[in-house]
Amino acid sequence: MPSQQNVISMQKVCKSFPLEIGGTQQVLFDITFNVAPGEFVSIMGPSGSGKSTCMNIIGALDNATTGVYELYGRDISTMTPDELATIRNEYIGFVFQNFNLLPKRNILDNVMLPLMYRGLPMDERIKKSREMLKLVGLENFETYLPTQLSGGMKQRVAIARALAGDPKIILADEPTGALDSKMGNEILQFFKKLNKDMGITIVMITHEFDIAKYSNRLIHIYDGRITYDGKIPRSEADLMPKRDKK
Repeated sequence: MPSQQNVISMQKVCKSFPLEIGGTQQVLFDITFNVAPGEFVSIMGPSGSGKSTCMNIIGALDNATTGVYELYGRDISTMTPDELATIRNEYIGFVFQNFNLLPKRNILDNVMLPLMYRGLPMDERIKKSREMLKLVGLENFETYLPTQLSGGMKQRVAIARALAGDPKIILADEPTGALDSKMGNEILQFFKKLNKDMGITIVMITHEFDIAKYSNRLIHIYDGRITYDGKIPRSEADLMPKRDKK
């Protein structure tokens, strides 16, 4: 794929959900932005702002109601569930707040999981997974269960799993939410290193300005609308729309 092609392109994306009492509730309004290869972008907003809905669309976990979302130039809105599953497996590496590791499988097995879905031979799965564990500094822990690891180590396993499939993008959903500040800082520094040294595109979802500041660009969503899109501002107050003075 051409290097200049956007990884993500959202054009006037809207999302509505049906209500039990009838009618719909719109939660995203004309969301428009692009993400180029190699960017480290935070999508920030308070609870209920629509950032999680936006994340689900980016991650091919949900479809927009109207508008166009393209992942590497491919409009995913008409894809079947099986096609979407393939897109997620081949294009996106997910890192979740609560790690989403299989508790009864060792960390090598956890990292191999996306490679198993691709049908790779066992020896290739093991080789690639060991390379990723070495990358995150856990090459000596492959036989450990997740319950034997600290929170920061679990998140490193999750990052190794996300990287194992050579994704075009890492989508990190509140990746430090279950960690203390020290471990959280270590994970965020690791994301910066992956982005800088390996050129991996990262989109991080967060509700905290101090977390978003680790990225190079911030998209702020408030009440379902983008209120800011640009370099990290000096103050969180700069993210809110300016109101006309009366």
